[in-house]
Amino acid sequence: MAFTTMSKIKKILVTGSNGQLGQSLQNIIDTYPGYDVMFALREQLNLSDSRNIEVFFQQHHFDIIINCAAHTAVDKAESEPEKAEQLNHYAVKQLAEIAEKQGAKLIHISTDYVFNGQNYKPYSEADIVAPQSVYGESKLHGEQAVLAAMPTNAILIRTSWVYSEFGNNFVKTMLRLGGERDALSVIFDQVGTPTYAKDLAIAIMEIVTSDRFTQTDFTSERYHYSNEGVCSWYDFAKAIFAIKRIDCDVSPIETKDYPTPAKRPHYSVLNKTKIKQDFNVTIPYWKDSLQVCLNTLREQQ
Repeated sequence: MAFTTMSKIKKILVTGSNGQLGQSLQNIIDTYPGYDVMFALREQLNLSDSRNIEVFFQQHHFDIIINCAAHTAVDKAESEPEKAEQLNHYAVKQLAEIAEKQGAKLIHISTDYVFNGQNYKPYSEADIVAPQSVYGESKLHGEQAVLAAMPTNAILIRTSWVYSEFGNNFVKTMLRLGGERDALSVIFDQVGTPTYAKDLAIAIMEIVTSDRFTQTDFTSERYHYSNEGVCSWYDFAKAIFAIKRIDCDVSPIETKDYPTPAKRPHYSVLNKTKIKQDFNVTIPYWKDSLQVCLNTLREQQ
C-alpha cells in the first residue's frame, strides 16, 4: 500500500465571524479541506479590549489570520470616533504586530471609503487616499498600521457595498421596504459596485490556497475586490425589485436630499485588475450575484 506525505494542516483564525463576510466564510469553508479554522466569537476574542487580544494570542497560535471584524456603522462612527479607531485601527495594529511576531500571514478587509469619491475612473490601489468620514479615516489608519507592522505576508483587500443573506444590509432593507410601501426614493448620484459577501469569501480562500500566498514570504500588498460592473444605489434597488417582481415605484434622489452624518464617496468604483492578475480570481457580474443571493434567501424562507 502506498502512503503519501501529508503537509501540515494550517490553522486559520477568522475574526468578525458573526458578520456578513465571517458567516459567508463559514458557509464555504468545507469546500477548502486541509485547514483547521477557528471562527472566533466576541466572547473568545474581544477586539475592543487590547488586554483580551493579548491573552487570547498567548493561548492560541495561527498560521493565517483573516480579519473580517470592523466597526462598520458608518454614520454612528461620526459620534463614536473612539470606538471606530479601536476596532478599525488599534485592534488591527495589534493583530498585525502579533501576526508578525508569531510568523502568521494576515488578510485584512478594508473599504472604498478611504477615497474621496471624486475620481472619474475606477480607483486603483495606487490612487491617492482622502477619506471623508470618521469610518473611512479609521479604516485607512488600520491599513497603514498593517503595512507598518508587516512589510511582508499581509494582504489588504478593499471592498465596497457588501451585502449577503446575513445580517442587515441594503438588499434586505429594500426587500422589507418594498413589501411595506408603494413608493421609495433612493440615491442615484452615488456610484459604485455591490459586493456579494460569498463571492468575496471565495476570493479570500482562492488567495489563501494560491501558490503566491503559500510561498515562504511575499511583499505586503493592497488589493481591490468588488463584483464586476457599475451602478448607483437607485439602480441597485431597481434590480432587486425587478428580480423579485416587487411592485414598488422607485424615484431617484440626490445625496443632498437624504443627508446623513457621514459623507459618502460619490464615485467609488474599484479597479480589480491587480487581484485578477496576481491570484487568477474570477469575479462575477453584480446582477448575477444579486440573483444568486435572492434565490438563496427565497430557499431559506
